[in-house]
Amino acid sequence: MLCGTVLAAVVSVPVAYIAAANTTPGRGWQALGRFVTVLTRAIPDVVLAMVFVLIFSLGTLPGILAIGIHSIGMISKLFADAIEQIDEGPRRAIRAAGGSRLQEFASGILPQVLPSWVATVLHRNDINLRGSVILGYVGVAGLGLEMSFAFKSLDYGLGLGIALVMFALCVIMEVVSSVVRAAMLGIQPTGRGLGDRVARLAGRATAGRVAIAGDRIGTSVGLDTPPSSATRPAALAAALHRPWDAVRIRNTVWAWMALAILVGSVIVCDIQWGDLITVWAKIPEIAVLFWPPDFGSYDAATMFGAMAQTIGIALAATLLSLVFSIVIGSLAARNVAPNGATRTSMRLLLVTIRGIPEVILAIVLIVITGLGTQAGTIALAFGGVGLLGKLIADSFEEVKSGPERALRAAGASRSQVYASATLAQGTPALIGHGFYLLDTNIRAATILGIVGGGGIGYYLLNAGQGSNYQMVTAIVLMILATVLLVEGIAVWMRRVFR
Repeated sequence: MLCGTVLAAVVSVPVAYIAAANTTPGRGWQALGRFVTVLTRAIPDVVLAMVFVLIFSLGTLPGILAIGIHSIGMISKLFADAIEQIDEGPRRAIRAAGGSRLQEFASGILPQVLPSWVATVLHRNDINLRGSVILGYVGVAGLGLEMSFAFKSLDYGLGLGIALVMFALCVIMEVVSSVVRAAMLGIQPTGRGLGDRVARLAGRATAGRVAIAGDRIGTSVGLDTPPSSATRPAALAAALHRPWDAVRIRNTVWAWMALAILVGSVIVCDIQWGDLITVWAKIPEIAVLFWPPDFGSYDAATMFGAMAQTIGIALAATLLSLVFSIVIGSLAARNVAPNGATRTSMRLLLVTIRGIPEVILAIVLIVITGLGTQAGTIALAFGGVGLLGKLIADSFEEVKSGPERALRAAGASRSQVYASATLAQGTPALIGHGFYLLDTNIRAATILGIVGGGGIGYYLLNAGQGSNYQMVTAIVLMILATVLLVEGIAVWMRRVFR
């Protein structure tokens, strides 16, 4: 999971750069970037895992590649949207000074979008953690495989235990997200949740060390008094030389720790690197199995009806999630919540919801309500609240605070500040997140069909288990066309509300 997310995070940077309207080298490059984001999002990770299992056999490598390739589309889409919403002033200033495109990106674009990009990567890692459950059903190693064995053998106690472990991992990810975002946004967490407590304690310790270090530097170069001609060169040298203060030491330690965790995850996965060299000879033989697309023994009306059912599930779940997410996500934002207790309780609610994989909830609902679309819709809507609510809360916290402070100074009420400043600035991000959830739900509805949630997933499962890979290709092309349509509507909506 972690290796796949890191792979996607690295590749998404150039893809998002050429896909964004204000940074792309040309319309052809933008079309290519958008196509890559749509294509990688359109192919469900379970289908990618199915293909890579055929190529590499069972193991961790199929899961890493499936998660990584599928996540490229999700991360690069949100990253490109963030790039299109930047303040063009710093970038234009660098360009006017003769800066290169790389310098424009590194100094004028990246500092503005880095918090959003990091939050998106952490968010995607959260999704991949829960999505790894379904990959176990196609032979990808990990907790998902163990959970699939548990439920197939009717050992619900073991399955519940694994689900609790995944919930604990989601809580840990929330702690990491709170600490990272607090450091990058320069804000002091005010809530009482576990993530905020950790971030607040770390911030206090760092602030104390920085103050001491600043006093020492100021004393050494005479900053408490007007600089004389003798001390001016020393002051200039101190300003140009970046000292090893507490902040720099902390960032360096965290960077090395992150690298160590990544290296450790690669070692634990025990990747057979030689397969990446010998696999190319197998690709033509396997590609023939997936072409040409064919519906097999089913007619076109049946398949398109199942696809329409999947779209209906995704739309209904997205609308339900949007209604609840706007309320819960707004109250989970520190600049909207009336107090720290409210924000903490809403954040805890979102973590709890995200800790329950949709496929597990769908299985429980299917047992209660029976097979059909109702269980799939409720499961997707429930899970969507956790995902969309977190994105909305993070986006509202990242809006510019100037308009909010101006309205408060003018005597505006809390609701007026929210409607006129916070929500107004966050509307483009809200629209993007809404269509992102719809994208996610279209594929998730397909996956839930595998466990009986209705829609095209039922036929996808039968095609995969029956080795009817031409039918798998036909279903994937249907999903691709649907996602392209959604992407076109999303681009139009962003232009209207920009």
